[in-house]
Amino acid sequence: MGKAFRVRHSIGMHKPVGFALAYGELGLINFIAQNTQLIKVQDQQSSPPKWLKTTCLYIGIGREGKDNLTVKSRSVMLIVTTVAIAMLVFAPMVANADTSTPERASNAQGGPTATPNDPTWLGFAAARDALSKKINQRITLVKNYTWAQVSFPNGMLPGCTTIPEGVNPPPEAYFGWRYVITLLNNNQYEVRVSFDLKTVLICDKVTVGTTTDTGSTGPVGQAVPGALEVGGQIQGSLSDAASNAAKTAKMNWIKRQVRVGEDAAGLIADIKAKGFKVFLSVIGDKAQVMNATYQDTYASYVAGLAKAGADAIQVWNEQNIDREWPNGQISGANYVALLKKAYPAIKAANPNTIVVTGAPAPTGAGGGGTGCIPALCNDDAYYAQMAAAGAAQYTDCIGVHYNEGVVSPKQTSGDPRDNYPTRYFQTMLSRALRNFPGMRACFSELGYLSPDGYGPLPGLFAWGQNTSVQEQAQWLAEAVVLASQLGSVRIIIVFNLDFKTYGDDPQAGYAIIRADGSCPACTSIGATR
Repeated sequence: MGKAFRVRHSIGMHKPVGFALAYGELGLINFIAQNTQLIKVQDQQSSPPKWLKTTCLYIGIGREGKDNLTVKSRSVMLIVTTVAIAMLVFAPMVANADTSTPERASNAQGGPTATPNDPTWLGFAAARDALSKKINQRITLVKNYTWAQVSFPNGMLPGCTTIPEGVNPPPEAYFGWRYVITLLNNNQYEVRVSFDLKTVLICDKVTVGTTTDTGSTGPVGQAVPGALEVGGQIQGSLSDAASNAAKTAKMNWIKRQVRVGEDAAGLIADIKAKGFKVFLSVIGDKAQVMNATYQDTYASYVAGLAKAGADAIQVWNEQNIDREWPNGQISGANYVALLKKAYPAIKAANPNTIVVTGAPAPTGAGGGGTGCIPALCNDDAYYAQMAAAGAAQYTDCIGVHYNEGVVSPKQTSGDPRDNYPTRYFQTMLSRALRNFPGMRACFSELGYLSPDGYGPLPGLFAWGQNTSVQEQAQWLAEAVVLASQLGSVRIIIVFNLDFKTYGDDPQAGYAIIRADGSCPACTSIGATR
């Protein structure tokens, strides 16, 4: 996060309840009518219905009005008619509601547009289409569905279904989504979908519960031994207070951000002498970063850090926004040009040093289409560009940031702002890894913002005003346990241990060492390990 900066987004969604209308080849619209609330989940691929005929109540769905749904039940007609009218009347109000939210205020593009091909929607579409074939019925309306990103240590087949003799099994997969879909007749189905969408399995029975666990209170459980390493980010040198806090949390790593040219040999030696591994995020001069000669300078510098004993080096930081990369030149391909020089230089100096890609800033402000504007690219679009440029060949771990949560990492819905994927720990992880099958993530920043002990948050961070220190401690511990269970996360760096700044950029609100010197999160994280 460095100087805490986020391009935020808001698309006016809330926790899905009630009916969900699935439509198009790759799309989904949720129409929810409960009390007086109307909730719409924007389609990812095709435009929402543009016409409505009320003779028999046809709803135009998908491309050019194809795949129409005829609703003959009077009760369903009443519900859908009410929703349709409410949508026509109140859609402008919904679109313009909550204009005081910092995300809307900071987005000159008029609010985020979901980037095309969002992986969770594509996964749902694959699950829905497979289930339609299974039951020999076109599924256009479902009662509800839940999903979670899951690792399958023994593959997707065990515990799900068996392949009949003589039938070729699908490609084996170890990471993907588990969808539990409830149809209107209350029949439930579990469908497992691999991240690359090549393997879709309909299980013989539902193997998990469907009730969302908010995880706001109660015991967290134990992390899977040896599955995950945890650390914390410091602001300057490693103080005794920060060192003790990290040891209480049973952390393995200490992270700090350094700039090209900074002498970090003493810092590396001090951290290692206190019993921790060293994780360095290395930034430089964005005005020169596109210059090949400067890239050589950068590569030489990070090689020196590796030789001095750095255990992990992250190549740049949030390179998808123009605070860190030149406006108009933001692309995954341009970044990979730097990564291609840094990776071999680091490995030549110290083959044991872990190379981590820079973590894009989570954002949806790049709009639809390509997901990019001159000032930034949506993180998922940027990850796809990195993958297309060959980033996987020049890294050991995919860098990820997650700093905007206001709900438990167990949740995949229920954020009071909206349901944009970067709001949730699991969907953020999914966005990062979708284009890098078989690779693991390194959360170089994972934090929860709480104003407790400091006073009200500034306007751009007001979304975190209701998060308590107790929730911060609980959710960080839950994230550690969940990440260890998923198996797709190698390192979590908690943002942060000991930052002191609390103003327009309230970094101290993320700190787990609080203003009074206490560290509830140290205890909760340590208890999981």
